[in-house]
Amino acid sequence: MNLYSIFSVCVFVIGVLGGKSYYEILGIDKSASLKQIKSAYRKLAKQMHPDRNTEDPQANEKFSELARAYEVLSKEDLRKTYDKYGEEGLKDKMNGRGDPSDAFGSFFGDFFSFNFGGGHGGEKETPKGDTIILPLHVTLEEVYMGEFVEIVRYRPIAKQTSGTRECNCRNEMKTIQMGPGRFQMMQQRVCDECPNVKLVNEEKVLEMEIEVGMEDKTKYPFIGEGEPDIDGEPGDLIFDIQILKHPVFEHKGLDLFTNVTISLSDALLGFTMNIKHLDGKKVKIERKEVTWPGAKIKKRSKGLPSVENVNVRGDLFITFDVEFPRGELTDEQKEGITNLLKIESKQKIYNGLQGY
Repeated sequence: MNLYSIFSVCVFVIGVLGGKSYYEILGIDKSASLKQIKSAYRKLAKQMHPDRNTEDPQANEKFSELARAYEVLSKEDLRKTYDKYGEEGLKDKMNGRGDPSDAFGSFFGDFFSFNFGGGHGGEKETPKGDTIILPLHVTLEEVYMGEFVEIVRYRPIAKQTSGTRECNCRNEMKTIQMGPGRFQMMQQRVCDECPNVKLVNEEKVLEMEIEVGMEDKTKYPFIGEGEPDIDGEPGDLIFDIQILKHPVFEHKGLDLFTNVTISLSDALLGFTMNIKHLDGKKVKIERKEVTWPGAKIKKRSKGLPSVENVNVRGDLFITFDVEFPRGELTDEQKEGITNLLKIESKQKIYNGLQGY
């Protein structure tokens, strides 16, 4: 290796190690998946947005650094280049890319602009477009493991065009002289003159995180992504989370419930089986004792995780049904079963609806 090559390697190492790596900025491992990268960025972006951290003089720089780290690591081609060459290798590829507001807006809309930037609550009430509430169906698998969903939104955007229009119209009281010493106050409609605008549909991709353990009927807002108002602010877009029915599992709170049908032979002799869980892994079920119709077992911590603490999980409850053979047994079969089980016939008549 010649002197120039050695110098180049040293410069590269100093450049990479001189500050935090993009992985350190996001607080993730180098082997992190795209889902983990998105989840880490979304959590940090809410905490680090400059409109929230108004007392930090470096808030803008930190937020831009976070956005750049996300922009690079969330794109496969940029991530490969970064892993191989560091920031130096990204100079040509990052020209014109990495506006911090782009990534943030795809997850939250204009949340902080409206809540911290003075968009609401000024001295003069600003008109606002309608809020749109839409159902969003998610699977139980997505709730169990977490997922990111991309939603394409075509939203009307006000664009300036030629001419002017009346705007900010309001009623004002005006004093009019009716004659010598006679005055009258009248209400008069007054308007400003604003540039003319037209509404143009623009496509925007919104990314929504189905958080691990997200509950049914959760409201997920995108601020400022609702219906526009030409003289004011757009309304909000709110997704109403609706968990779809699952063919195998029912959920109540954090607990999962399922039913398993076994043969009479398995019910009497015991059995071992596997249930495919929501993450694709197998839950082993083993019974050595007799299993009767309606018997239940509980698998601890095999239910849904809590959205507040993923280390807290519900339980999985399994109810067994027994499939009896159809048809009539021969006398010989009946005698064999009687001798095998050595159980006397016991019959009991009672009110099975007591307590309901």
